Amino acid sequence: MSNSPLEQFKDEAIERAKSYQDNKDLQQAYQTFLAQVVKAKYAYNFFWLGVPVIQAPQDLQALQEIIWEIKPDLIIETGIAWGGSIIFNASMLTLLEACGAIEHGEVLGIDIDIREHNKKNILAHPMSKKITMFEGSSIDETIVKQVVDFAKNKKRILIMLDSNHTHDHVLAELRAYAPLVSVGSYIIVQDTGVEDLPAGSTADRPWTKGSNPKTAVWEYLKENDNFVIDKIIESKLVFTASPDGFLKRLK
Repeated sequence: MSNSPLEQFKDEAIERAKSYQDNKDLQQAYQTFLAQVVKAKYAYNFFWLGVPVIQAPQDLQALQEIIWEIKPDLIIETGIAWGGSIIFNASMLTLLEACGAIEHGEVLGIDIDIREHNKKNILAHPMSKKITMFEGSSIDETIVKQVVDFAKNKKRILIMLDSNHTHDHVLAELRAYAPLVSVGSYIIVQDTGVEDLPAGSTADRPWTKGSNPKTAVWEYLKENDNFVIDKIIESKLVFTASPDGFLKRLK
């Protein structure tokens, strides 16, 4: 029996995305664009439901597709900043509820410093009823225990890491939180693209080439074979802030 037209369309999209990996002109264009958009602070131009989201729109599209596929009832995100990303996640869970795909979805955001004006704006947002925030270091043992307790009894968990981007910090986050990810779901490690930037691009930050989220992913995967990098996602995006950062749990 042949696949449905929708399944055929999806298969064609996957094959097309795979071909991008060997398209040298396309990959070179991506590298050039990546270096320039970082200089231009491109990711700081966008809002989700009125809140600064500080994400590349392409990555939000990928996240939307992942959430629809996985249908999590809990999304955990380290790093809150202005709050646009947790608002995005809360809105997606609200859509899943409206579609009858989940019963009750929650978003948990963790940040070492939730600035008062950001906290105020998040709590005043219509999506705030789905959001819980913990203030403290995401790798502090007390915070980790609180997160583990919060995640109990959840059916499907998706995690995003977007806090301190140094190698050691992200590796500690992966070791602490990856075990919470449901089989078939993802832990998304953001800003792995730091490894691919020209020298000096992050001179004002403690993360740089050789010590960043991508190097943490590489080390983590050497010690844990439950996850694989989903290359199809980044291939079809062409431009993503998180190459090698979409980790799918297989077992």
